[in-house]
Amino acid sequence: MSLLALLLTVLVAVLHLYFLVLEMFLWTRPLGLKTFRNTPEKAQTTRVVAANQGLYNGFLAAGIVVGLVLAQPVLVTFSLACVVAAGCYGAYSVSRRIFMIQAVPAILALILRALA
Repeated sequence: MSLLALLLTVLVAVLHLYFLVLEMFLWTRPLGLKTFRNTPEKAQTTRVVAANQGLYNGFLAAGIVVGLVLAQPVLVTFSLACVVAAGCYGAYSVSRRIFMIQAVPAILALILRALA
């Protein structure tokens, strides 16, 4: 695998760990409110759902990291494909911005991994 493909794959995992922290621990705090453009009231009523979503983002990151550590490219590819699916659904259901932030890096990582 090329260094660029590896770096982009690791970036996707790090982004999803960051999403975990934002959604599970910072959802009702200033950074979480600003990032997700929420009001304190809306954040408070949706905090449990956000924490659940954050946990799933952690699973996506874990799939990538475990796949890299154990040299299991199928697991890495599957995890990246799940990120793309989640990013596409998020773009459809919430905001097109999610596609750029979540799906595009994973798509690029998949392309670079396929070319390597």
